[in-house]
Amino acid sequence: MDPATIIGLVLAFGSIGSMVVLEGSSVSSLLLPAPMILVFGATIAVGIASGTIPDMLRAAKALPRALRGRLAQPVTLIDQVVSIADRARKEGLLALEAEAQNVKDPFLKAALQNIADGMDAEELRNLLEEQVATEEREQRAAAKFFNGLGGYAPTIGIIGTVISLTHVLEHLSDPATLGPSIAGAFVATLWGVLSANIIWLPLGARLSRLADLNIERMHVLLEGVLAVQEGSQPRVVGERLRAMITVTDSREKGSKGIKEPKDKGKPMKEAA
Repeated sequence: MDPATIIGLVLAFGSIGSMVVLEGSSVSSLLLPAPMILVFGATIAVGIASGTIPDMLRAAKALPRALRGRLAQPVTLIDQVVSIADRARKEGLLALEAEAQNVKDPFLKAALQNIADGMDAEELRNLLEEQVATEEREQRAAAKFFNGLGGYAPTIGIIGTVISLTHVLEHLSDPATLGPSIAGAFVATLWGVLSANIIWLPLGARLSRLADLNIERMHVLLEGVLAVQEGSQPRVVGERLRAMITVTDSREKGSKGIKEPKDKGKPMKEAA
């Protein structure tokens, strides 16, 4: 689990709450039901209207993924593919049918099953590339939905402010209520801008980033299973796949590579 989104949202709302308190105001003055219902309700409604029902359902389904950010580590997958390549060289491609039963990743599982069934290499590549493209379109559509909400929310907030100011102008005969009424009118604009930049756009960006990582993972698996089908040496398969990924921790990238000598860092004995 990658809690970056949860941590960011908590810090963002905490910063806003701190500013309100330090300014001597009250958080409850911003939690007005009417503007919040208008901004969130109308924004989501317009987002649904701008697409299709499947787009909305896809975005709702992707929301837990955006908060958890759970993805398999590429290095772990590479080690698994190397192990599969080693077994394929020793026992033949038919052994991949049994190996597929132990694989949890559905993309890798289906690819191994197709290899065991004797699918041609070019046909397998075309099939896997189509699956990658379909997965990318679905995940990009979910990110696009939240980015769309981020575009609509500020304008809807302005609409709410205009509606509230219209109501304020109808009661100019009571000057004592003008200050609180005008302040309340601008809460809609606040929630429109706030929800766009602290909720919707970050969620869209998060899903876009997760899509990038997932597509990278699928491309690594694609090239890995094709190398297994070709009968490449496991060591070569591992080196090729590790060259495809970006790993910030160099120790992780080199953990399965060439082992360092045990006496590294020790002073060499002087020659007699």
